[in-house]
Amino acid sequence: MNHLSASQTNNNPNNMNGNNANNNINNNINNNIDTGRLQINITSGPTSFPVSGATVSISYTGVPGSTLEQLQTNSSGQTEVVELDAPPLELSLNPNNEVQPYAEYTLDVNAPGFEPVSISGAEILADVTALQNIRLQPSEPQETGEELFVIPAHTLYGEYPPKIPEAEIKPLRETGEIVLSRVVVPEFIVVHDGSPNDPTARDYYVRYRDYIKNVASSEIYATWPANTIRANVLAIMSFTLNRVYTEWYRNQGYDFTITSSTAFDHKWIPERNIYDNISVIVDELFANYLSRPNVRQPILTQYCDGNRVSCPGWMTQWGSKALGDQGYSAIEILRYFYGDNMYINTAEEISGIPSSWPGYDLTVGSSGDKVRQMQEQLNVIAGAYPAIPRVTVDGVYGPATANAVEVFQSVFGLPQTGVTDYSTWYKISEIYVGVSRIAELV
Repeated sequence: MNHLSASQTNNNPNNMNGNNANNNINNNINNNIDTGRLQINITSGPTSFPVSGATVSISYTGVPGSTLEQLQTNSSGQTEVVELDAPPLELSLNPNNEVQPYAEYTLDVNAPGFEPVSISGAEILADVTALQNIRLQPSEPQETGEELFVIPAHTLYGEYPPKIPEAEIKPLRETGEIVLSRVVVPEFIVVHDGSPNDPTARDYYVRYRDYIKNVASSEIYATWPANTIRANVLAIMSFTLNRVYTEWYRNQGYDFTITSSTAFDHKWIPERNIYDNISVIVDELFANYLSRPNVRQPILTQYCDGNRVSCPGWMTQWGSKALGDQGYSAIEILRYFYGDNMYINTAEEISGIPSSWPGYDLTVGSSGDKVRQMQEQLNVIAGAYPAIPRVTVDGVYGPATANAVEVFQSVFGLPQTGVTDYSTWYKISEIYVGVSRIAELV
């Protein structure tokens, strides 16, 4: 983290000169003719409970004191959804444009009893909703000043090192390496925020799904077709689960799962915003990965942008966007680049989940132990999120349970159906574990 004022930062690695940075900011403001949306979700770091009554001030990054909006969080720790100016939608759909396709905003957060936080460079794209999730830490007497996070440029716009090629299937020796016996979706991974050989880089414990949402939001544009987003999310998850499955870095003597260096892994950025449509797709697919016949490990699916960098045999991000525009499905996009013997598989185990999905949707008329378990978890969550109504724990999925599920889905960004489908079941489990756990890995 950096303890700097917003006016001292420059989020574009291409512009190291202060005048250029100011010109870039002014051009962005003048060219913002579309709008995007932003919602801020604030929780307590130690408890995972929502923080109500927090104040969020929004301004253009690099223009200090120009407060555009001031919002407050409700009992679920959420602000209202606010519209903000953004550059034209077409800029994020065109690989040849040199103009920054998103606007940058600074968010200043204050809440009684918590340390203030400032996030500089939140990225707003046209026609999509950005979600800024913030975990506040309790105030400490010795702390002075606010915690400032500076979000660097998106990987499709800024300059980052290209991926160093690796074999997509790792040779696994019988001895000397730790290798999992089956593919497991971890609850947390440890992200080394730098290159593997940088001992000064900080390690972060990050929930697996949050990591995937962060990387996808950092490496593709949320304005792209849904199946293009699915294909890229599957590639990111398979790559990550290969690192988990083979214990790639731990077998080299490191104490982390993956890095944030684009030369080695994917770009992950502390405290960056994600996007609602990417979040929904990750929740839909999070237990999946990519396989080849007779290969146990998830495939290390590498890719490049396909515009500034070419990578024969790998997926290109802009190429996947073009195929999505043509109506290709996610698996058709993946097979176009990686070959016809690429398949979508499902992990055998999901860590940190009290009980697995029953295998079918729970809806009005359903009954049994799975309904009862879900009702019990919803009531625990309702203790932290009072907007969610408590239900009678009777194992019967009636209208009251459907209503509580629908409110839960509204709070946590899922389609509001009132049906406990795959995504909703695992989101309930995730939030239940978070709010019922006394001590979290942080």
